Amino acid sequence: MISEYVLFDLPVGISREKVVKDMEDIAPHWRKNPDLIRKTFLYDAGKNQGGALYTWHNREAADKAHDAAWRQRLMETYGTEPTIRYFETPLIADNALEAIVVENK
Repeated sequence: MISEYVLFDLPVGISREKVVKDMEDIAPHWRKNPDLIRKTFLYDAGKNQGGALYTWHNREAADKAHDAAWRQRLMETYGTEPTIRYFETPLIADNALEAIVVENK
């Protein structure tokens, strides 16, 4: 598994309500992606940034989901390029699922 950290600047003056509405609108799209294990939406009003933490089965899945078309939609929606970092994720302690998720090798 890998975790992908995505962060981007939001337009000046955008409201929290608009940001959350955008998150709610896109969430069903991500639920349909079989390669995505989890997506946690992020919002920082103080720094005027949004983003997400994704957990994927592998890096190829992340690259496929965040292709040039995705980056273009982000640019059209928020006028920004994302910062993206990747991390190996050997294990997740998930209290909501009451489980420990271990990567498949």
